[in-house]
Amino acid sequence: MKKIASSELVLNADGSVYHLHLQPEQIAPVIFTVGDPKRVGMISRHFDRIDHQVEKREFVTHTGELAGQRLSVISTGIGTDNIDIVLNELDALVNIDLQTREVKTEKTSLRLIRVGTSGSLHPDLEVGQLVVGRYGLGLDGLLAYYRRDRSEEERELEEEAGRFFAGLDLELPFLYGAPASGDLFDRLADDLFGGITLTCPGFYGPQGRVLRADSLLRPDFFEKAHTFRFRDTPITNFEMETSALYALGALLGHQAIAFNVLLANRLTGDFSQNPNAEVERLITAVLERIGKLP
Repeated sequence: MKKIASSELVLNADGSVYHLHLQPEQIAPVIFTVGDPKRVGMISRHFDRIDHQVEKREFVTHTGELAGQRLSVISTGIGTDNIDIVLNELDALVNIDLQTREVKTEKTSLRLIRVGTSGSLHPDLEVGQLVVGRYGLGLDGLLAYYRRDRSEEERELEEEAGRFFAGLDLELPFLYGAPASGDLFDRLADDLFGGITLTCPGFYGPQGRVLRADSLLRPDFFEKAHTFRFRDTPITNFEMETSALYALGALLGHQAIAFNVLLANRLTGDFSQNPNAEVERLITAVLERIGKLP
């Protein structure tokens, strides 16, 4: 089997993957992803024990056990570019022999669970509500660099969304869509409000925010975008990671789902008065569901 070149699979001197600085034994089959490195400890303090704590750059990883279930939590930082790093290196840890640099014959599928914060794009979803992304719809260009076999559902989502956004006279260089893992959704999220999560390539202009650069192409984008529906599923929220987690995760053979607590509602202008309390409530709700996994 062909070896992967050292310029492609970059390892540290101790043999760990380059950015995450992790060894294969330091991650669990169920992995929570968070944006903020400080949120890693907010989750892992609920564990019965912590076996590994690794930190490099914005990537902080804690691995341990809760109620007999081995779990990891890792901070990705912000944006789909970081998701690209995290997912590829997590996949390398379980599906590539780091010593021989050869892809393993038997593949491992990780369960990736995003625990994040988001803004509401639905008039009936108030600040503080928990939502789950039934679909991720990416407005960034990450998946333009990967060849992927899209399902009929993904093609339909992308085509319908493309026509809708074209009707808004918005030039999108690339748009892609992917569903959450059906198994994870059925086991963990069937009682929550499931919608389409828009993933944006930035926090300010791409999300319609204006500070000094008062030259947005479509300042009314979000006011109109929330009317899109796919198979009766509305756009519910927007953030900066979910679409890549879903699409790239599926491409690599992993399962993914994203839970978010809404800290703002862009249609009403509301923002949470106690974001930390909302995040704690989200963490508790997600951890309580982990026992539903086999």
